[in-house]
Amino acid sequence: MSKILIRGAQVLGGEPQDVLIDGSEIAGVAGVGQGLSAEGADVVEADGKILLPGLVDLHTHLREPGREDSETVLTGTRAAASGGYTSVFAMANTFPVADTAGVVEQVYRLGKESGYCDVQPIGAVTVGLEGRKLAELGAMHESAAGVTVFSDDGKCVDDAVIMRRALEYVKAFGGVVAQHAQEPRLTEGAQMNEGVVSAELGLGGWPAVAEESIIARDVLLAEHVGSRVHICHLSTAGSVEIVRWAKSRGIDVTAEVTPHHLLLTDELVRSYNPVYKVNPPLRTERDVMALREALADGTIDIVATDHAPHPHEDKDCEWAAAAMGMVGLETALSVVQHTMVDTGLLTWEGVAERMSWAPARIGRAAGHGRPVSAGEPANLTLLDPAYRGSVDPAGFASRSRNTPYEGRELPGRVTHTWLRGRATLVDGKLQ
Repeated sequence: MSKILIRGAQVLGGEPQDVLIDGSEIAGVAGVGQGLSAEGADVVEADGKILLPGLVDLHTHLREPGREDSETVLTGTRAAASGGYTSVFAMANTFPVADTAGVVEQVYRLGKESGYCDVQPIGAVTVGLEGRKLAELGAMHESAAGVTVFSDDGKCVDDAVIMRRALEYVKAFGGVVAQHAQEPRLTEGAQMNEGVVSAELGLGGWPAVAEESIIARDVLLAEHVGSRVHICHLSTAGSVEIVRWAKSRGIDVTAEVTPHHLLLTDELVRSYNPVYKVNPPLRTERDVMALREALADGTIDIVATDHAPHPHEDKDCEWAAAAMGMVGLETALSVVQHTMVDTGLLTWEGVAERMSWAPARIGRAAGHGRPVSAGEPANLTLLDPAYRGSVDPAGFASRSRNTPYEGRELPGRVTHTWLRGRATLVDGKLQ
């Protein structure tokens, strides 16, 4: 790999600096023209652009093995690189389910072969995601994939005894259980958020308490066991208060919010467009504001995409029959800029914490979420924050197009991504 000089970038949104990449590492960071030579280096002019550590997504659905019609590890990691990500954690709800060492090693190997970003498999908590019997947690951790995060995402581990046992098991090696908080009995037949809009539309409601009751139970279980629990895609104001309370007690809980829950509300469901059908559902404006404030004050630790690709036929149908989920890797940073940075709720350093440093810490992503300083791995993202443009899914690298932002103008554009010094995205084009 040749040397690369990123000239005049605003590192974490601060003063312009030059950053020199030599091989797989950052060789130096200095003020513009203050000691870093461009001799022998490819120069990237970064005036007005923001340089961030490579983004880390703790919640990505890559679908392979089993649903390659919607996404593959290759197409998903290309989408990740396009969005500025250098590491993603692949959820376990594949076919077959990633509940054995063999399956997680397959996903890990496919990630290595893709070369666009690092892929860390997430192991299932229970066999077949059925919630009855613990999966091979120890074997998955000891495998070549070194799994540290376990989740039945898409389904809730609703049995309190199974959840307790999982928390006890992962404690031995410092793992974490990532819970999809959804009490199944309270959400039977649910189609959208339970509230005024669901009543007017006559659609089955998904009440906030179905999420909040599981979170309350699980933070108490984590406290009892002395283990780590992570809350996936937190979506309600009440959930924020429970997590805030748990943290005040010293419980080892972390939480994530998706970009779409920071921006979109259940009012959009009035269109009956299945692109807005997602689990957990889009909530109210009050919930959106509470989520933004909680992300700003650190109650919510990270932004995670819950990138959920679906083929055209699974979304282009009547609402009740449509699959739940949205793609998000290629638009996440723009949505966060729009909702959190441009509103003054977060600085760019705050974005780095919530989209790189913190998810890397939670998932133990080696080499990622590191400072932008000499001697660190050159996992970096360069963003043009002044860019404004309409989202066009036809240009996505993902195999699927189920984005809720089609035609919406969003700020910011990732221009470059480097994975250990190798450019995976240059001037917005995959390499």
